[in-house]
Amino acid sequence: MRFYTKRRKMPSITVVSLIDILAILLIFFIVTTTFREKLPQLQINLPESKSAATATTEPKKAILLQIKGPEQITLDNKPVTPATLPAAIKEVQRANPGCSISMQADKEAPFGTVVTVLDALQVAGVKNVPAVAKPLGK
Repeated sequence: MRFYTKRRKMPSITVVSLIDILAILLIFFIVTTTFREKLPQLQINLPESKSAATATTEPKKAILLQIKGPEQITLDNKPVTPATLPAAIKEVQRANPGCSISMQADKEAPFGTVVTVLDALQVAGVKNVPAVAKPLGK
């Protein structure tokens, strides 16, 4: 005796509704995404200066030396210690001949650290170091 077996249809998934859902999710994620700028390693609060408005133009190839605290010193966005600073300055000068070095010191940076950095700059043979400040009232 042969029994008739009913053939089943292959299940199908309607893709049209899934595409709508994916499009809505994509729009949601694009709208709610916040784009961030690359932040420096140290957040520096620059002191204000009356003459800083005229001296805002920096050389194109300037290496930035930032001082935040006694042990928070960066040279070209690389952390250095006061002991290794002269060697690091010489190495950066060898890698980038003709580049100038600009210094940013935080308002709350200890003056002793600034003097140590200036001594390290003198040991490395750097003569003129412009100090970057923000214009008054900004």
